Amino acid sequence: MRGEYQQLVDEISAALGAPATLEDRDFGLIAFGAHGGDDDLEMMMDPVRTRSILQRRSTAAVRAWFEAFGIARAQAPLRIPPDPAAGVFKGRICLPVRHRGVVHGYVWLLDDGHLAGLDLGVPFADPRLAQAMETAARIGALLAAEARAGAELGELLRELLTARPAVREAARGALREALGAAADGPLALVAVAPWRSAADDDADQEGAGAALAAQSGVAAMCAVPGALPDGSAALAALVRLRTTSSPGPAQAAADRLLRSPRAGDPDAAPAPAAAGLGTPRKGLLELPEAWAEALAAARAAAAEQRLGPVAEWAGIGPYRVLTALSAKRAADPAVRPLLEPDRTELARTAEVYLDCAGQAGRAAAALGIHRQTLYYRLGRVEQLTGLDLDDGEDRLLLHMTLKASRLQRP
Repeated sequence: MRGEYQQLVDEISAALGAPATLEDRDFGLIAFGAHGGDDDLEMMMDPVRTRSILQRRSTAAVRAWFEAFGIARAQAPLRIPPDPAAGVFKGRICLPVRHRGVVHGYVWLLDDGHLAGLDLGVPFADPRLAQAMETAARIGALLAAEARAGAELGELLRELLTARPAVREAARGALREALGAAADGPLALVAVAPWRSAADDDADQEGAGAALAAQSGVAAMCAVPGALPDGSAALAALVRLRTTSSPGPAQAAADRLLRSPRAGDPDAAPAPAAAGLGTPRKGLLELPEAWAEALAAARAAAAEQRLGPVAEWAGIGPYRVLTALSAKRAADPAVRPLLEPDRTELARTAEVYLDCAGQAGRAAAALGIHRQTLYYRLGRVEQLTGLDLDDGEDRLLLHMTLKASRLQRP
């Protein structure tokens, strides 16, 4: 499928005599026309284009800048002027890639003035433009077909992970048939949380993200509504591995998915998305358990900066237990006074002290404070909580409650 896109992009480049790139509607790079001669210099003189090709994705700021010109609603080609302040040193012509009225992507053509005579006001009056738009329509049909196929696989994956047992069995059989031999091989599940699904914006809901899945090496992916304790959705992505002991492809997929504009909560900018990897399995039978692990690892990565932005289930330590506890349980009453906003320094001191196994010297060094300051703060912790830090059970209660409180933070 990727080769077909490349061939069609090359056709557009040849028809209009300009370097072309194809991106999906989330600005993920799918294909780009060959550059040569002076075009190499032109590409390097335009940072936005260079970044798009080298990183295979544009930034959120670049996406917002181009969308301000109305490309998501355009039915015909648009001319976009250069803006060096935005890193756009060359003008663009944008050909919207649509199928049955739905935008699936964009073809971008660099314009240094040689396309100035191309009349965009009368669509298809120029035979070169008519040919390019016909090719863009063929690209749209391919992307739509890929989206439908991706949606079907995603729905099967969602049912396998979340449905009742009878439906789950049927979904497992259908997914095994769809994936072929890969269904019995090494697989890993990636969770990205939170995830904004297509239902949250004005894009169509039919297989949104299929192009992203293909670019990330993902066999199937789906949004899982209500996967997080606060009711937010998470993304489940099924990744093929070479061996169960080599999760590299899953880690690479997680990194790429985290760069999607759908990753994270746009209303909570300080809380970006995180990703988790479940223990790799062979075959589909244990994927529901792998999903629970991946989701727990994603929550741990969001809660503990040192674990993220991508965490593996095997590496999250106590969060393997804490994420399994009911999210509705309030903090233990004894520890609750320590969780007040004006006592974060005391809570941090207690957590680091317990992380250091009660070794005062290590804890003071980690906190960058004098040992006497540490002792004073720990005394305040005991006064506020009524707990005895020389008692093993009290220390366990305090430590686990402080760790669990991280999972409840926005």
